[in-house]
Amino acid sequence: MFYNYFSTTRFFLMNHLNRIACLALVSCQLAFLPAKSQDLYAGIIPAPVATKHTNGTFTLSQQTIIKADNPADKAVVFLTSYLNHNWKLKNKPDTTASGSATVIELTSKGAERLPKEGYKLTITPTRVTVVGKDAGLFYGIQSLIQLLPVDPSPAAQLPCVSVEDYPRFGYRGVMLDVSRHFFTVQEVKDLIDLMAKYKLNRFHWHLTDDNGWRIEIKQFPKLTSVGAWRVPRYLGYGSNEPPRPGEAATDGGFYTQEQIKDVVKYAADRYIQILPEIDVPGHSLAAIAAYPELCCTKTPAQVNPGSNFSRWYDNGKYEMLLDNTLNPIDENVYRFLDKVFTEVAALFPYEYFHIGGDECFKGYWEKDPGIQAFMKKMNFKKADEVQSYFTSRLVEILRKKGKKLIGWDEILEGGLAKDAAVMSWRGEEGGIAAAKMKHEVIMSPSTNGLYFDYNEANADLMPANRGGRPALYAYDPVPKSLTPDERPFILGVQGNIWTEFIATVPRMQYMILLRTLALAEMAWTPMENKNYQNFSEIRLPKELERFDKLGYNYRVPAPYLPTDTTMTGETFSFKMKPSIPGAKIYFTLNGKVPDITDKEYNNAIRFVVPPNDKRVFQAIEVTPSGKRSTVSRIVLENKKIAVNISNDNLQK
Repeated sequence: MFYNYFSTTRFFLMNHLNRIACLALVSCQLAFLPAKSQDLYAGIIPAPVATKHTNGTFTLSQQTIIKADNPADKAVVFLTSYLNHNWKLKNKPDTTASGSATVIELTSKGAERLPKEGYKLTITPTRVTVVGKDAGLFYGIQSLIQLLPVDPSPAAQLPCVSVEDYPRFGYRGVMLDVSRHFFTVQEVKDLIDLMAKYKLNRFHWHLTDDNGWRIEIKQFPKLTSVGAWRVPRYLGYGSNEPPRPGEAATDGGFYTQEQIKDVVKYAADRYIQILPEIDVPGHSLAAIAAYPELCCTKTPAQVNPGSNFSRWYDNGKYEMLLDNTLNPIDENVYRFLDKVFTEVAALFPYEYFHIGGDECFKGYWEKDPGIQAFMKKMNFKKADEVQSYFTSRLVEILRKKGKKLIGWDEILEGGLAKDAAVMSWRGEEGGIAAAKMKHEVIMSPSTNGLYFDYNEANADLMPANRGGRPALYAYDPVPKSLTPDERPFILGVQGNIWTEFIATVPRMQYMILLRTLALAEMAWTPMENKNYQNFSEIRLPKELERFDKLGYNYRVPAPYLPTDTTMTGETFSFKMKPSIPGAKIYFTLNGKVPDITDKEYNNAIRFVVPPNDKRVFQAIEVTPSGKRSTVSRIVLENKKIAVNISNDNLQK
């Protein structure tokens, strides 16, 4: 089952006077469905606003005709290409539909009555109608595609249903860090395709940091000839050896401006806008390696290969052992950024421009005589005010280029610059403060599951990552502490893929695939429509089946929860269900980790543990493609207490 995903749901063991062992499910006020009930949302992720089931089915075949108001519309082209490639549909879209064949009609007629990005999908036995305009039509098509069977067939059956839908938030984002590890253009496009499928519409591209500068700047070629490359290291982020003298920097890469334009167009064709990030004034070591005069110490540096160059103390404070910050009082720095921003802004049509602003170590500023004199002149009491001054200068630079500045929540420290928007990552507090100040906010708190490089399960069951195990599915991006007048300043929500520990596409898929679906539902679906049991047990399995057939390296949920615990009793029974169709569950009781040579689970199992003895129950799920879940492991001790354990009971 999927209880370990996407929710603040928790299981815990209670032993009451050594007489009863019981399991409790904390549901966080999410409505739960009875088992085996009809899907409220027709299998669509994210769950629609309104769904009505009707009788009958629609048959998609090679004779099905596509009718469209505008056959050249990019949403129409997208669906036609998809059906031709996957379902061998030969008909080209036309403005008319005749004959007795079934029809898919794509139209904007009536879309003016729908909310922004909204659509209406109606399926009858003879006709599919998608009503929408621009992104709305595209999202209606994505819902239609989700209703198709996983396996193409000559005559696919679609349920008759009526869907009216629109998003909760206008900003539904995913961030990819390509500085820590570089991803190719095609790999970026593949992530954009995944976003589009689930109606996510903002791609935040973290292009620069200490570990690599990834975008071509024609006026400053050393940003990529030097800043895009580092010495190769393989031990692990934070443990890698620093560069040795004379060692060649061969690991890295960057995007040319032509490649950037190509990705921007590719995303726009899927109604995704790209938010570029040039991270300043901290996290700038790659730029400083190319141009040391940008920092106040003017110390020569090399692009960091994932080696540690900070020292942390018990009080939570830290210091950087290398100067990775730009000089905030040097006019040459602002001229440099003006030219960089000019080239970057010309490549990205989106109105916002991300300047980072996070984790800026100010220790070198505090030791610099010039910066200290500047602070005295400006009557600044602390270095945070210097960063606020720096940010306000960038607001003006970007305003002249027709862009709005957005930064991580550290830009609040020292005073929030006028008109700056905030991306809240250190919990919700920064976002709440900015919204109360009437500044626009994107919620992206690491504390609420929106850092996709964090754990989803116990640390020993996951690949190397940043730790933590925050909840995700039940999170509401609009804090209850905001007033009705303040809530509209929450523009939306974003999940972040930091790549310190994500160097490959398979690792990325493992860490993000299932959480991206939960994010989509968080960003699109009204809170009252969110239903964890429906999501995890009814709609998610079909998407996992698609992932499995596509060969994606998704994380297979463990077959039984809770896990890694001890239960007390004499008689035990287990009832399990594979997470996707066709998967099998294998189990052992002898302490051995199960594999496909062990006993296959088919029906509920029951066994007795002898008095004063124990057994180790372990189970694993294996998908049709051979992917394996983590192991469910439970120590069962006989202390003469009868326990009947069933996943059905866990739903209650």
